[in-house]
Amino acid sequence: MKNELSCSTQIQVRFNEADPLGIVWHGHYVRYFEDGREAFGEKHGLKYLDVYKHGYVTPIVSVQCNYKRSLRYGDTVIIETSYIPTDAAKMKFSYRLSNAATGEVVATGSSVQVFLNKDDLLLQLANPPFFEDWKKKHGLI
Repeated sequence: MKNELSCSTQIQVRFNEADPLGIVWHGHYVRYFEDGREAFGEKHGLKYLDVYKHGYVTPIVSVQCNYKRSLRYGDTVIIETSYIPTDAAKMKFSYRLSNAATGEVVATGSSVQVFLNKDDLLLQLANPPFFEDWKKKHGLI
């Protein structure tokens, strides 16, 4: 059975993320997903700059967000990020955002990133060797 890799981090909702009523604008939830990916990469050795040093970039090609409840200025959001194993040359993540004070789920979602060669931006059809090594190290293959 393949291991599941995940990470949890917290972010306090900033003033500039809220509208005049104090409610977080919907687009910032996707930014919280990115905060989760950054924390995941830091914890599991898959930071964006590490990928870049190996000669690749990983643009988002799909993102999905299901909104459940609103966050407000001053709230703390818990971002749970999980890697979804796949054999394809891409990275898939799922997200669960919760209000730290109430425990309520405020959003769920997912994203997909593909590997492009950083020099000519060609799509990679096979996993880069460093990513195969990373998956083996974490028991994902």
